[in-house]
Amino acid sequence: MRARRVTILISSLLLAVGISGCGNKPHPRHHADAGNDATYVFAGPISYQLEISRELNGFSTLDSQYLHGLPANTTAPGPDQEWYGVFMWAWNQTKTAQYTAPPTDFDIVDTQGNMYHPYPIDPNDNPYAWTSELLRPNQTEPIPDSTAFFGPTGGGELLFKINTTAYANRPLTLQIRGSQNQVEATIPLDL
Repeated sequence: MRARRVTILISSLLLAVGISGCGNKPHPRHHADAGNDATYVFAGPISYQLEISRELNGFSTLDSQYLHGLPANTTAPGPDQEWYGVFMWAWNQTKTAQYTAPPTDFDIVDTQGNMYHPYPIDPNDNPYAWTSELLRPNQTEPIPDSTAFFGPTGGGELLFKINTTAYANRPLTLQIRGSQNQVEATIPLDL
């Protein structure tokens, strides 16, 4: 009986050591998977990941904070439109400092070719706003210890106003454009 206990104890220790060795490679923080299997895409030298994308309800306490920082002349969505938030994460895996794509380099396109562009968000009024940042090697956006990093979405916000007809024109795709306005990466959206 004692030999059996010793065997179980040794087996347990070996299993614990084996498990503790798993995943010791540095890995970026992931927050949410919006159906894209947490796939990284490369656009230029930066890798991007969709944290989550979803429609936003301006009357919801949680969602209303994502609508702060819009220009004063921004009109609310009409009866056939809605706010749609895309929350992104980026990682500079190169050995030199690199800029992330500015909000103007992102757009959403549906199967009918309708294109939606993000609305400008003032990062001084909205701590979730995606901004182009200079990332040092292995640095991420949103930066650690920021509101966006610890927020419910874990990503920087790109805000779109889309037509509700987009539901009939799925799948929608987020495009990241680079130099000369060329599409460098695409990510399917879970709409």
